[in-house]
Amino acid sequence: MLLALDLTLPISNPTVQFLVLFTIVLVAPIIFNKIKVPSLIGLIIAGAIIGPFGLSVMSRDSNMIMLGNAGLLYIMFLAGIEIDVAEFKKNSSRSLVFGLLTFTIPMVIGIFAGYYLLKLSMISSVLLASMFASHTLIAYPIISKLGAGKNRAVTVAIGGTMITDTLALLVLAVIISMNEGQVTPAFWTQLTLSIIVFTLTVVFLFPIIGRWFFKKFQDSASQFIFVMMMIFLGGFLAELAGIEAIIGAFLAGLAMNKLIPHVSPLMNRIDFVGNAIFIPIFLISVGMLINYRAFVTGFETIKVAIVMTVVAISAKFLAAWATQKIYGYSKAERMLIFGLSNAQAAATLAAVMVGHRVGLLDDNILNGTIVMILVTCTVASFRAQKGAIGLSFAEGSLEDEDAATEERILIPVANKETLKDLVELSLVIKSKANTQDLYALNIIKSTETAPQIEKESQKLLDEAVRLGAGAETIVQPLRRYDMNVLNGILGIVKKYSITDVVMGLHVKQEISESFLGSLIEGVLDKTRSTTFIYKAIQPLSTVKKRLVIIPPNADKEIGFPFWLSKIWNLGRNTGAKLSFYATEHILDILRQINKTHPIDVEFKEFSDWDDFLVLSKEIGKDVGLVIVMSRLRKASYHETMKRIPDYINKYFKSSNFMLLYPIQSATPDDYHNDMTNASLLASIRNLGGFGETILSTIEKNNKLE
Repeated sequence: MLLALDLTLPISNPTVQFLVLFTIVLVAPIIFNKIKVPSLIGLIIAGAIIGPFGLSVMSRDSNMIMLGNAGLLYIMFLAGIEIDVAEFKKNSSRSLVFGLLTFTIPMVIGIFAGYYLLKLSMISSVLLASMFASHTLIAYPIISKLGAGKNRAVTVAIGGTMITDTLALLVLAVIISMNEGQVTPAFWTQLTLSIIVFTLTVVFLFPIIGRWFFKKFQDSASQFIFVMMMIFLGGFLAELAGIEAIIGAFLAGLAMNKLIPHVSPLMNRIDFVGNAIFIPIFLISVGMLINYRAFVTGFETIKVAIVMTVVAISAKFLAAWATQKIYGYSKAERMLIFGLSNAQAAATLAAVMVGHRVGLLDDNILNGTIVMILVTCTVASFRAQKGAIGLSFAEGSLEDEDAATEERILIPVANKETLKDLVELSLVIKSKANTQDLYALNIIKSTETAPQIEKESQKLLDEAVRLGAGAETIVQPLRRYDMNVLNGILGIVKKYSITDVVMGLHVKQEISESFLGSLIEGVLDKTRSTTFIYKAIQPLSTVKKRLVIIPPNADKEIGFPFWLSKIWNLGRNTGAKLSFYATEHILDILRQINKTHPIDVEFKEFSDWDDFLVLSKEIGKDVGLVIVMSRLRKASYHETMKRIPDYINKYFKSSNFMLLYPIQSATPDDYHNDMTNASLLASIRNLGGFGETILSTIEKNNKLE
């Protein structure tokens, strides 16, 4: 039996509605990118065309509003989860200053414009000004895709967004209450207490719940659903506290920031679903609000729209310009700040809808707001895109170096229990530019070529490839037949010029004094690759802090920049604090590096390796351990290193740990510490700008000695 489809306008059939939406999501960006217009604007315009004031193909019904609100919360959550926490803390005072500027300037200009130009009452003028003060991070996806998401100006703008939106939405709540005669001491007390309770709940309780869940449940689908639940739980709790849900979504992202590695399959899923579904549908729903017919019915609507648009753009530009001048930012960074803060959408829509409903704002203001949203979103998109592109040109040398990084990571896999941990570690320590030089190796002994063994080998390699693909990284599967496992690994290291080897221990297996006998000893003996020996007791993302123990003179060896860049990536991509224990000389180098490449870090002087066990007092719940080791008779070697396996078995066996063996010579057979080797120095300089920072810092410190 055939089902008749109702094709009358507007479309009511859910299947056809989704067909139309996803057709627009697919086609609009393609068309508008061809004419050099940001896809964001294309989606808004497409929404206006199909909306109730355009061709009326679709109505902005409850389902569309629900999906649009979900997209808005998703944008705010992404901003919180992708923010560089170390940079955020470093620039917290600047975020506060920008937040107050981008709130105060629009409020002052907006009240003046509303009262004197639009002839509104004072209470309506204050409400109108609060609409100018708030903004939505519409342009953030553009900036993120162009690689500028972690720039200091972006961090400041995101932090300022939380401040100005909170203040603007509080103004909305107070104005509405004043209009209803409900502003009493009890009102202020209740609002203050509810906001405090909400903030403490999200900031402190969400990470505890998240860490527990990620420890207990490793299923990728369950983890993603859990993240979605936390987004909307944060929004719901914010509404209970009397503020808008977008603030809750942002704080939820900030609270979950350190639990979701920036380079991981889970982060890739979050990005994909947001950018492919929720955010585009939100933009289409915004476009559906545009009523172009209002501008042919009278001049008053046009006048209101022009005044509102000019005030919104000029006020936000003045705030961005003032921030640039105060902190000495570049023109491109000012564009980023202006682009992020100029778009009016979320809180603005909330304010105008509520104000219109209670009679404080008329139809002209409502229609003018829609025009302002379209224009400011357009201007913001172009400015943000230009700023991000300009910034990439200004930092082009760093990107070129990063692209030239010669990094090849080998992951010998033999056990399905450790496979995921090793691949995840490799993904977070690799350079950003390396998306295809990870190799998963499984070795089959020539005497054990039974079909079942080959089948198990293929399963391991397929799983490694799948895990890499989840983080948009190509893991190349390698299978080798050899009489000896060590020879197989050494052959691959030589053939592919491997720079780093990541090896693992079974979670139930004790570490022995010989480090798994001849296998790892042979790898350490016969290669000059940086070698990581890793044992995971809990998931990588659930570790709060890692102690990094560095022996004296480690900075005198050629491998110092190589392994340090990997550890820095570990801190940057997981968000967990790195606590460095080293001599004061090495700590000085690390402090100077952190000024240029900030991460969440602390420094503690430690040089007496004879008293190594004193560090056991620092190991607690969710604390990992990274021990930088050395080969015998090298500059950083210490006799205590012989006893490290026993120490781990007795005192550190309940914690994640990593034994890190750096490159300590130019060639496997030449054990001379050589910081002037030309080929290795070239590789150091290719560490995405990080290597140059290390070299210049070491050179400066050596001159001071």
